[in-house]
Amino acid sequence: MNACTSVEADRKCTHPASAPRLLELVTLIACVFSAHATAAAPSRETIDSAGAKRSYYIYVPDSLAASTPAPLLVLLHGSGQNGAALMREWTELAADKGIVLVAPNALDNLYWRLRSDGPTFLRDVITATASRHPIDARRTYLFGLSGGAVYALTLSVLESEYFAATAVFAGAWRDDASLAVVPLARRKIPVAIFIGDRDEFFPMNTVKATEAALKEAGHPVFVTVLKRQDHSYAGVARSVNREAWNFLAAIRLESEPIFQSYEQNH
Repeated sequence: MNACTSVEADRKCTHPASAPRLLELVTLIACVFSAHATAAAPSRETIDSAGAKRSYYIYVPDSLAASTPAPLLVLLHGSGQNGAALMREWTELAADKGIVLVAPNALDNLYWRLRSDGPTFLRDVITATASRHPIDARRTYLFGLSGGAVYALTLSVLESEYFAATAVFAGAWRDDASLAVVPLARRKIPVAIFIGDRDEFFPMNTVKATEAALKEAGHPVFVTVLKRQDHSYAGVARSVNREAWNFLAAIRLESEPIFQSYEQNH
């Protein structure tokens, strides 16, 4: 029979010295649960943009000082997903690094379209975000996944003086029509591309063509090929996100951002 299997034995086995340690443990557990309960969580917001009601997700880490401008990362989700799905993969790193996240929803979640989801929509989301927490305007970045990666590349050259830099995973331009936007860039925007060598939707020839077009136009381009990796993101999100942020965080605009109002000019 165990030494402490009865009420009487329990009394004998509860040493006075153990009480403070027990209280300390209970307090620690309570603090952990309290921290999780009060930690910042992403929220879904809506705005009016170009006469339409649009939605997006925002995450502001609790650790950010209320008056300190923070870097902003705009997340563009993959086809068939929404902003919340991509934001979930970034909140831990954002909390650690002090990054404000916004993840807009495409009008049609299957596609990002330049007309309906154009730069003005993203600018309106960024403006709304800046009204909730001060943003370092020279440190606004893009990260895109799959279809969102393709769109991020396009936005990079259309609004090269507005976004400081871009990182994408599992995406590249796949035709000459898409590559034709590269000469429109007014600034040589840095771009990082992360791609699996077994990506079934974006084979390496499309990545090489995208890299070549950007480099030929003078853009700094950095391609990281993940060995034995397909199109899936979840399993590599933690490492890809950290490398992507290390790339982005080192870059900032040399002057105040300039928005090109693409829709008004086309």
